[in-house]
Amino acid sequence: MSMNAAIFGCAGTVLTADEATFFADAKPWAFILFARNLDTPEQIRKLCADLRDAVGYNAPILIDQEGGRVARLRAPTWREWLPPLEQMACVSPENARQAMVLRYRLIAHELHALGIDVNCAPMLDVPTPDAHEIITNRCYGTTPDTVAEMGRACAEGLFAGGVLPIIKHIPGHGRGSADSHFELPVVDTDADTLNTIDFEPFRRLSDLPMAMTAHIVYTAFDKNACATVSATMIDIIRNSIGFDGLLMTDDLSMKALKGTFGERTSASLNAGCDVVLHCNGDMDEMTQIMAFVPALSDKSLTRASAAANMRKTPEPFDVDGADSLFASLL
Repeated sequence: MSMNAAIFGCAGTVLTADEATFFADAKPWAFILFARNLDTPEQIRKLCADLRDAVGYNAPILIDQEGGRVARLRAPTWREWLPPLEQMACVSPENARQAMVLRYRLIAHELHALGIDVNCAPMLDVPTPDAHEIITNRCYGTTPDTVAEMGRACAEGLFAGGVLPIIKHIPGHGRGSADSHFELPVVDTDADTLNTIDFEPFRRLSDLPMAMTAHIVYTAFDKNACATVSATMIDIIRNSIGFDGLLMTDDLSMKALKGTFGERTSASLNAGCDVVLHCNGDMDEMTQIMAFVPALSDKSLTRASAAANMRKTPEPFDVDGADSLFASLL
């Protein structure tokens, strides 16, 4: 089964005939869903099934369901959550880890019921006073130790619910004072500080199956290229941080990146990313990207297969009991 080194979105709540034809040919390894794709549970289940039917295999389907600021599924159909940093402020230190496991076990329960089996969490960025507000309250704490511990708790909750975690934004977005959706953040912090603080949570969770890059320039290591397109930074991710799982780009359509979609695709893959991520469902952009996307092969195929094979049936779960316990911990 040939699969290609891309993750794509679709435009709306229903897979169009044109999209189905395109995906059948493009064979992206996985898909990602956004609010524009989500209406009712029945509709989401059908969309997930249709996406998988289009490519002819059980493609992973991703979502950003951190809870709080970043949540594609919202009330009244799905649970609402405090931003993670606010949850941490509401719970005693001795209960913080259990609360984080429960939070993501409940989120996984909701996702798995819809056919969604990958969540773009935990976010392992360590925020600094300079961090852009797009990051701050999405974090799990303000020290590498807390972020790593709560990130591990998040991953445990997701795994138990049959949903795979993605660590992001490797090697750390916590010093970015700009929003990489709109401009390129540049971090001038020295190498020792980055290694000791920013990179550390990723090092501790480097055994997880997937990671998403940061569109950030770290001038201590590479003055010219953000991590997503920097062979130097990806060498650090692989060898200093020790992450050998599937490495995906953050969204190629973000304005932190420059050049055509073909150039962005080639630069990311040539730097060492395994797959490119494109989120907005724009057919013209996806077509441009596919002209430069190879089939998954060698180490990238091994990593992708290893990740996909970690999906499993959720463990037995008392939803009402978990809800009650979570409320009591807060």
